[in-house]
Amino acid sequence: MRLAVPPSAVVLAAAALAGCGGWVTREAPARAPEASTPAPAPAQARRPGAYYKDDGPGDRTPLDLASIPDATPRAEPLHRFANRPYQVFGRDYAPLASATGFRQKGIASWYGRRYHGQNTSSGEPYDMYAMTAAHPLLPIPSYVRVTNLANRRSVVVRVNDRGPFHAERVIDLSYTAAWKLGYVEAGSALVEIEHLAPGAAVAARPEPTPAAAAPGGVFLQLGAFSARESADTFRARIYRELAWLSDPIEVVPGAGLFRLQLGPFRTREEARPLAERIEAEFAVKPLFVFR
Repeated sequence: MRLAVPPSAVVLAAAALAGCGGWVTREAPARAPEASTPAPAPAQARRPGAYYKDDGPGDRTPLDLASIPDATPRAEPLHRFANRPYQVFGRDYAPLASATGFRQKGIASWYGRRYHGQNTSSGEPYDMYAMTAAHPLLPIPSYVRVTNLANRRSVVVRVNDRGPFHAERVIDLSYTAAWKLGYVEAGSALVEIEHLAPGAAVAARPEPTPAAAAPGGVFLQLGAFSARESADTFRARIYRELAWLSDPIEVVPGAGLFRLQLGPFRTREEARPLAERIEAEFAVKPLFVFR
């Protein structure tokens, strides 16, 4: 039996399949979304992999995004319809009845002006400048802390929408949340998601100093790619096939390449056991890199 799809679940399969970068096509509201032509994105935002087609930052972005507060976890009743089982692209989804203890690691993307003002699965208009998120399974509404594993920045967001429906993505954040985590230009990042109960402390984890964010030492290089999206996809594959690997894999851009590097380690000898295990289980021979 075909399961009912929640209000803003994906229904335009052809359009979404064209968006291989992970952006989700949600059901159009009663008013056609193209009634008003969106303003063109700034030239610097038109980078491959940063967003899907005509999505992207708005032309009236608030001057101080950093001042927008994180969401505050509070007790709310579950939405009457948005938590029912549903089906998208032939795949069944059964939203969680409770998110207590929920933790997840995977690739996060973001969505912006293409959906700004359209209804979310909760029926609330999507606000790209609010601290919200879309997740395929978490209860609506619920609250999670999302941490960028590359730079350890974290935010707290309120889940009020469904998506993304892409094999390599686990959560879609609002533009502001992605900006705070530092991956707006890249389009995606490896993150950790942690459920927060009502009343939980939301103080952001301290951001590392520049020296701590890019420490020197020995790194294991697992690959180098000419496209950022290819690097992110391969990184997601590594974490999927090496479920025991919990260390952050950093994407290091430079000289036209995006390098996947794991570390740092104090010495080559300290890194060698991990390098050998990765080679044995993943059939990739890590390179030792010093920086």
